[in-house]
Amino acid sequence: MPLTRFTLRQIEAFMAVAESHSFTLAAARLGLTAQAVSQLIAELETILDFRLFDRTTRKVALSSAGRDFVASASTLLRHVHAADSAANDVRNRASGVVRVGAPLVLASTALPIAMRDYQASKPKVVVRVRDVPVDQLVDRVADGDVDLALGPDRHTGPSVAATPLFDSAWVLWCVPAHPLARHRRALRWAELAGVAIVCAGRDHELNVAQMHRDAPAGTRVTPVDVVDNISTALGIAAQGLAVTLAPAYIGVLANPLGLVMKRVVEPESVRKVCLYTPATRALSPAAAGFAEFLATRIPRWSNEG
Repeated sequence: MPLTRFTLRQIEAFMAVAESHSFTLAAARLGLTAQAVSQLIAELETILDFRLFDRTTRKVALSSAGRDFVASASTLLRHVHAADSAANDVRNRASGVVRVGAPLVLASTALPIAMRDYQASKPKVVVRVRDVPVDQLVDRVADGDVDLALGPDRHTGPSVAATPLFDSAWVLWCVPAHPLARHRRALRWAELAGVAIVCAGRDHELNVAQMHRDAPAGTRVTPVDVVDNISTALGIAAQGLAVTLAPAYIGVLANPLGLVMKRVVEPESVRKVCLYTPATRALSPAAAGFAEFLATRIPRWSNEG
């Protein structure tokens, strides 16, 4: 028998009468007239081809066939209510899975804090963090591998939108015993010529090169090594083997290692941290809700640091 032969309204009427033993009470519960409920039951009995109730002037009771059918009808309504509740959660951004890409520092610090805070109000939203190199953030969003991405500013193109969240200056990190640590608060780039510098990732290397493409050959800053992860660069710097250049927000990892921060000026370079979202396709309600939350929570995280 095709499911489309009876309606949910008919099943609701059947269950209301079965539970209240009264067409009048069932009608009040459903916001209908008793005649309308009686009509729904009659239609359902015609479709099912068996009587659902034994009726007397004083009593309405399930028939033998009705007793056999009531469990299935109850299960059907329970699943429908669950589906309706799930749809309501999705519509209200209260449930769903959100995939967020971010490079190591943000993925291990800012995102977990945001996830914890968001879970307090939206416990059914599941956020999955994907470790993504900086130079792949935009592509992962464009390809749909992640719903959102968080990271330093990158060129996006027409398929991805970038929302700036906060600024972070490029700074130098070194051990307190390093000669540069004893300088005044700010260093000039020219003072870094000949200093052993380790950079994390080609993104950082290219950023430093871009800032100094017009500098005289003798004052250009060239890393002696480029490693894949910022944690590796910080570890090398923490042993006094080199200094590293990175945005100031990595202080959440650098400070526990005992590294000190020095501003580098003339020029001072500032990195923007952005939220990346697809520009040509709609986000799921859950992803849209989390994106709006990140747009307010991540700037606060940068200030808390």
